[in-house]
Amino acid sequence: MFVKINCILAWCCLLCIGCLGQGNANRKQPVVVITDCYHPYQDPGDNLDLIQAFARNDINLLAVILDISGYFRKDTADHPTLWKDPRGPREAGIIPVEQLNYIFNRDVPFAVGPMQMMKSEHDKMLDASGFEQSGIALFLKALRESSEPVEVLSFGSARMVAVAFNRDSALLKKKIKRVHVSAGTASRNYELGSDAGANMIPGGEWNVALDVYSFTRVLRSGLPVALYPCAGKDGGFVKDVNNTFYYLNDLSFLKELHPKLQCYLDYAFDQRLQHDFLRAMDGPAPYSGGKKIQFEKFSVWETAIWLEVLGYSIVKTNDRYELAKGPANGAGKMESGLRSCRLTEIRDDGRFRFEYAGGPSNISIYYRNNVNENEKALNQIVPAMYKSYGDGLK
Repeated sequence: MFVKINCILAWCCLLCIGCLGQGNANRKQPVVVITDCYHPYQDPGDNLDLIQAFARNDINLLAVILDISGYFRKDTADHPTLWKDPRGPREAGIIPVEQLNYIFNRDVPFAVGPMQMMKSEHDKMLDASGFEQSGIALFLKALRESSEPVEVLSFGSARMVAVAFNRDSALLKKKIKRVHVSAGTASRNYELGSDAGANMIPGGEWNVALDVYSFTRVLRSGLPVALYPCAGKDGGFVKDVNNTFYYLNDLSFLKELHPKLQCYLDYAFDQRLQHDFLRAMDGPAPYSGGKKIQFEKFSVWETAIWLEVLGYSIVKTNDRYELAKGPANGAGKMESGLRSCRLTEIRDDGRFRFEYAGGPSNISIYYRNNVNENEKALNQIVPAMYKSYGDGLK
C-alpha cells in the first residue's frame, strides 16, 4: 500500500508537520466504500467517517456505493426486527457525497444500491428498480476496470457485496483483495449478554439484522473476508476484545478542522435541508467562530477498518500514542489488528463461531488485547488524522 516507513521517528515527524493525509503519491490502494450514510443522518458518525474516503491521497477511491434500507426512509421506520426509528424521513447520503466531491475537488462516482432485503442467500435482486440497480452496476464496473485487486470497505449491511457476488462470483474472486465487513457479534459461544435488545435481533447486531441473508452469503462465499464485529457479547455499545466499538470522547478538535470540513459537519449535524448545499461549504468556519458543537462525544465503530486498510500500527512512545507505517515491533507496539481465524459454524440467523487459526486463512477477525488502552490511543490519534485532512484545501 504505502512505501514502508521503517523508522517510527520519521513517521512522527510527518505527523507533526501535518502530512498524515499526503501518503505516497506513487502508490495508491484502490478502494470501494459501501456506506449506509443518510441525510439527514441516522448515525452522524457515518458522515464524519466518510471524510476519510475522500481526504486521503494514499488511496484511489474508485466508487462510493450507498447502502440504504427503504424502511428507514419513512417518517417512522418499519423494519421487521430493528428499532422503529421515528426520526425520519431521510434519504441516501447523496448530499454528503456531493459535498465531499466539491470540497476535495474530486469526481468520485457514486450510486444507490437495492433498498430492500434479499429474499434468499442467492438472490441476484434483478427485480429491483433501475435506479437501485445502479449501485450494483457501479460496484461491478469499478472492479472490472481496476488494474489491481481492490479493498472493499462495507459499513452497513453486506447486501452490495452479496448481490454482486451472486451476479459475477468469478469477478469478485479475481478482483477483491479483501472485503472488510463492519458487522456481526463477536460472541464465540453465542452467549447472551446484558443488552436485551441486541439479544432479540438477528445476529445480535444492527448491520447483520439489516439483511441477514447478505451477511451469511458473504461469510459462506469463499471471498477473503476481514470481520470487524460491531458488537460483543454485551451488545454494540460495550467494548470487547473482538469488537471495534469505542467512544470518541471529545469533539472539540472540530474547531481546528479546515473551514470547509467544519461547514460540511455542521450541515450534517444540524440536519440541514437547503437548496444551495454546495455553496454552504464555502461559508466561515462555524465551530472556530464560536458555534457550539452539536455532540459532546461519538460512538465509533469504523476506525479499525481504516487503520488496517491503510497499513497502520499503533505505537506508544512515553505517554503518547502515534501511528507507525506497517507492522511495528518492539515494546511500544499495541496489540490490535486482524488475526487469522476459522469460522467453525455460521448460523442462518447471522451468528457465527470462530477460532483463531495458527496459519493462513481467508477469514480474519479484529482483535485488541486492551480495550481501554485502545480507546485512549484512538482518542489521541483520530483527532490528529482529521486535522491533517485540510492540508492542501483552498
